[in-house]
Amino acid sequence: MKKLQSSLTNMILVLTIVTLVAGGILAWVNSVTAPQIEQINADNLKKGIRKVMGADNIQVSQPEVKDEYEFYTVTDATGYQLGTAVTTATLGFGGKLKVLVGFNPEGTILGYTILDSSETPGLGTKASTWFQKGQKGNVIGKNPGQCNLTVSKDGGDIDAITASTITSRAFLKAIQQAYDELRARHASQTETTCIQSAEDNKKGGSAL
Repeated sequence: MKKLQSSLTNMILVLTIVTLVAGGILAWVNSVTAPQIEQINADNLKKGIRKVMGADNIQVSQPEVKDEYEFYTVTDATGYQLGTAVTTATLGFGGKLKVLVGFNPEGTILGYTILDSSETPGLGTKASTWFQKGQKGNVIGKNPGQCNLTVSKDGGDIDAITASTITSRAFLKAIQQAYDELRARHASQTETTCIQSAEDNKKGGSAL
């Protein structure tokens, strides 16, 4: 076989062929693995929702998305509403801190789990356990609308992670934001229901 001459044209040709082949392989790998990754993420989310709601036999609605928040209405097998699971995110010491938190219908925290974190190993990563029930910074069973969900250093009711005040502030901010958005969503839904009921009453009255 004749040796390919070293020239700019030939170099560009070879690089183009390599790029196309590599791109094709990556596209194929992505097409094969993407559905599996999506299924794994979905399964992990379901496990997370069961954990934060404190129940196993549950039904979960399709997510309602608002900005960086996702709301999942959760019911038991009989259709009774257990509450809402909310994904929320904020910036911690090392970067994005994404949390899934479960609230009962009154807004009390049922549970939480860390979905994504770039916090310092051994310090900031303690957020996954520090604020759980029975731990020093316990937030389970607290209602952000009835208590000061900030660290004690800032005058709040929660003990910060030792040597990780920034992470603690970020975590508690994420929880508070989730609660505030959930309350705003509930108020909006209530207002819409009231307006619809008033309109229905007017229609019914005019028809008499």
